[in-house]
Amino acid sequence: MMSQNSVVLKLIGRDQALFDSDIHAVNKELLSMINGARFLVIGGAGSIGQAVTREIFKRNPRALHVVDISENNMVELVRDIRSTLGYIEGDFRTFAIDCGSKQFEALYAAEGPYDYVLNLSALKHVRSEKDPYTLMRMLEVNVFNTIKTLRLAKHGGARKYFCVSTDKAANPVNMMGASKKIMELFLMRESLSQNISMARFANVAFSDGSLLHGFNQRFSKRQPISAPNDVRRYFVTPQESGELCLLSCMLGDNRDIFFPKLSEKLHLIEFSEIAKRYLNNLGFEAYECESEGEARSRADELIADRKWPCYFFTSDTTGEKDFEEFFTDKEDLIMNRFENLGVIRNDAVFDGDALEYFEGRFYTLRDSGAWSKADILELYFKLLPDFSHKETGKYLDQRM
Repeated sequence: MMSQNSVVLKLIGRDQALFDSDIHAVNKELLSMINGARFLVIGGAGSIGQAVTREIFKRNPRALHVVDISENNMVELVRDIRSTLGYIEGDFRTFAIDCGSKQFEALYAAEGPYDYVLNLSALKHVRSEKDPYTLMRMLEVNVFNTIKTLRLAKHGGARKYFCVSTDKAANPVNMMGASKKIMELFLMRESLSQNISMARFANVAFSDGSLLHGFNQRFSKRQPISAPNDVRRYFVTPQESGELCLLSCMLGDNRDIFFPKLSEKLHLIEFSEIAKRYLNNLGFEAYECESEGEARSRADELIADRKWPCYFFTSDTTGEKDFEEFFTDKEDLIMNRFENLGVIRNDAVFDGDALEYFEGRFYTLRDSGAWSKADILELYFKLLPDFSHKETGKYLDQRM
């Protein structure tokens, strides 16, 4: 029987895991660093957070505490680990709390200090582009909760603070990617007094809330599958996302950003192509419908004939990037340290006055209780004057 990781690799058009050789080369070093160390994973019940937690757990840390606001996903994380990896001698516990809350501060004071703090919490969806209220929360979670939790780590004497970024932070065109770029700028300032590292990587296949995860939901509910036929993306598996974050956290120098190298092992693939492979793997043929309406109305008929109704369309929604990139031509790259990982080496370059203005204006807007998308965009452009925001007036929530 194929493992879950092997199945995902097949669906995204690969037969080899990206980081096996790199993990093998440094695994003794990872074991030595992790065994006996204390870890706090923030946002640990999300897809990447669960993957990171598993990678740490199986190397026997002295303490592994996991924080997330998703109580149900946290329960599944524990069940999954107990059902596969079992138990460790160290202290493994989960806490269903918000990292921006007073309860989190109390937890850190009572259970810390931690040697390594990994922050995987984020608002990640481009579909939030239209909504000014979610956009404000996106800044709070992606930028200011990051600063808050980093400073707690610093005051507690943490060896390293790791935070996940995104490939969409390289020349961002959507507000989610731009929020992560802004986070990176704030972390450059914080790196003067706390060791930090980050990771940028591609879409995590079948991660919670993703389009591919939606395939699972639609299949289980016998509903049509919808996907763009002109959007090509790089994909990593959940396990690879956890390995990448772990390698950056444990082995990255201060201000390093790790990313996967492009090679024959990592290539672009269309969402519609993955949908066809996904259905074929389950014994169905993808049947391309002309409209959402046809796909909905013919679902029962087609499924009974081992065909699955699909609506494949040309993308025209706000925030979609024409191509993916992990770095810009202005960034300093180290490409020979790992076989399949590149590293962006950063100096502590930031505009302190601009960061102070951004932070002050953010809290003024938030505390006023009234703001518009235009207010938030203006704030973005103050800090990112080259931000190439694409506004089409159409959003993913208007799609099936």
